[in-house]
Amino acid sequence: MKFEAGEALDKAVEVFWQRGFAATTPQALADELGIGRGSLYNTFKSKHHLFNLALHRYSASRITALAAGLEGPGPILPRLREAMRTLAGIGDHRYGCLIVNSVAELGSTDEGVADVAKDLFLQIEHTFRAALERARTTGELTRDRAPSDSASALLAAVIGTSVLAKSGADPTQLNRILDAALKDV
Repeated sequence: MKFEAGEALDKAVEVFWQRGFAATTPQALADELGIGRGSLYNTFKSKHHLFNLALHRYSASRITALAAGLEGPGPILPRLREAMRTLAGIGDHRYGCLIVNSVAELGSTDEGVADVAKDLFLQIEHTFRAALERARTTGELTRDRAPSDSASALLAAVIGTSVLAKSGADPTQLNRILDAALKDV
């Protein structure tokens, strides 16, 4: 049976996001991807290698979507709020963030996971900072707080809210947290 590796990788992202690394068996991956275990190993080498590819794929898609959502004319703060909601996993699902979940599960024991997380978090913070700088330039933000400080605080709010989302917290509470963080920028 032939399959497209990119499509299989997208499906693997979903499986790992829903179940986590440890709870995802190679057989579950093969079943969800619609391939045999031999094809799984021939294409992706190991469950761990596929997991790392999935983390990179997820990370790249998140930062691309974040940057695209914050570009363009018009008010930045409403778009920043929506981007934070998406990053935290509010609304569409209760999975939280795959990277945050993976760090919680494996971060101190898996250098690859920690590296992907550090890179994604740095890119998110940089993208937040650039958006806040644009909001300051246009007059949308008038506080004297440094955009880099605000960007760090927003990143922390997103990570914390993602953990709460994963635990099944009420979306109203999660939105309140993000709104409070945005009021302090």
